[in-house]
Amino acid sequence: MAKAAVLASRADDFPRWYQDLISKAELADNGPVRGTMVIRPYGYSLWERMQQEVDARIKEAGASNAYFPLLIPQSYLTKEAEHVEGFAPELAVVTHGGGKGLEEPVVIRPTSETIVNESFSKWVQSYRDLPLLINQWANVVRWELRPRVFLRTTEFLWQEGHTAHATYEDARDYAARIHRNVYAEFMENVLAMDVVPGRKTVRERFAGAINTLTLEGMMGDGKALQLATSHELGQNFAKAFNTRYLSKDGRQEYVWQTSWGSTTRMVGALVMMHGDDNGLRVPPRLAPIQVVVVAIKSDDAVLAKVREIGDRLQAAGVRVHVDDRTDTPFGRRAVDWELKGVPVRIELGPRDLENGTAVLVRRIAGSKEPVAIEALSELLPEVLEDDQALLLAQSRERRRDRTVEVTTIEEAAAAAGTGWARIPWATLGPEGEAKLAEQGVSVRCLVAADGSVPESDDQPGNVAVVARAY
Repeated sequence: MAKAAVLASRADDFPRWYQDLISKAELADNGPVRGTMVIRPYGYSLWERMQQEVDARIKEAGASNAYFPLLIPQSYLTKEAEHVEGFAPELAVVTHGGGKGLEEPVVIRPTSETIVNESFSKWVQSYRDLPLLINQWANVVRWELRPRVFLRTTEFLWQEGHTAHATYEDARDYAARIHRNVYAEFMENVLAMDVVPGRKTVRERFAGAINTLTLEGMMGDGKALQLATSHELGQNFAKAFNTRYLSKDGRQEYVWQTSWGSTTRMVGALVMMHGDDNGLRVPPRLAPIQVVVVAIKSDDAVLAKVREIGDRLQAAGVRVHVDDRTDTPFGRRAVDWELKGVPVRIELGPRDLENGTAVLVRRIAGSKEPVAIEALSELLPEVLEDDQALLLAQSRERRRDRTVEVTTIEEAAAAAGTGWARIPWATLGPEGEAKLAEQGVSVRCLVAADGSVPESDDQPGNVAVVARAY
């Protein structure tokens, strides 16, 4: 008799599969207010690991963490016209506090460029104060009409970086550095996600920016997901908030700025890019638990040995968890660890112990074999690295297999039904982009002919990557 499926089939119903996995892997629940979410402990442990890895890279890039208020005077947003227009449909506005109407409504932050600039205008006086490199980890609220847990929620968690520089070139180079050395490096080397770095079109770039750099990933159903962005803000906000500095030449100059962010959307991307019909598959370098050691039966010798193995692996630098809950059936526990995507499971029962072996189950490679207990500490680091590389290779292969080169708008729209299309930007242009948008297809980014990030929208040889997107 065939084993009953735990999740909906990805191939048959991808949205339902996604919701099933989020629930059954205990990542998150829907919150009581439409569009909000409760992140459960295992889901939050994934976010914590992402935070740790991204935060370390941000600090390597020279930025320091700070915190800015959740509530922003509504008048601040109106100072930069394009910015307020871009965010107006998503704003949550507070009109009452302490039982009284407020003299001025305040907005729950959708992003912090405006309130950060209020501080920057005080902090920046001289060229000696630049560059000013700030990051914050916080929550934001954008009123979402079509919510989906982790992907689009009314409230979500993120980091947002904000910087001020003396020159355009310095700001441009820093935005590119964050894009490349923080986000792309993290996503490829920790999340094992194949990503396409590119430049957003004018239609798609951040409200108030002069340029937006993006990283786009292909999900398991062929759709695109924007994973992180880095923006050149030019001097738009500096002029709106009078953020100026005294130059070496004794002149008052407006600063040049950047902002950049990544969010809990990355947890959803992890599910949709690496998950399968048995659950999540977590890249070993990210995994809060890299190896779980499971006692099959309640046997004193087995329990002692699994705890010993756990201690030895921990001493070897492996993030390990010992599952000695023998009052819960082994099969149920095995399914739970499969759902959670722990990279390696070490199973040990009385017969294994007699043979001096344990069963090594690799979630990513899908293999299962007996190995000598004494070899585990030496073997597992290599296994984890192999499986990390395998996930990235699978991600890259999917994107390559499901991306086609096209020459017409019609071909691009058709290709977006199953994957991505690449079309010369000179052929598509803003008019073609608008026609694709009418069919629910967007230009995810522009890339140069050699695959690098273009220096301008109209750089000769630019290629538009188009897809349906989350």
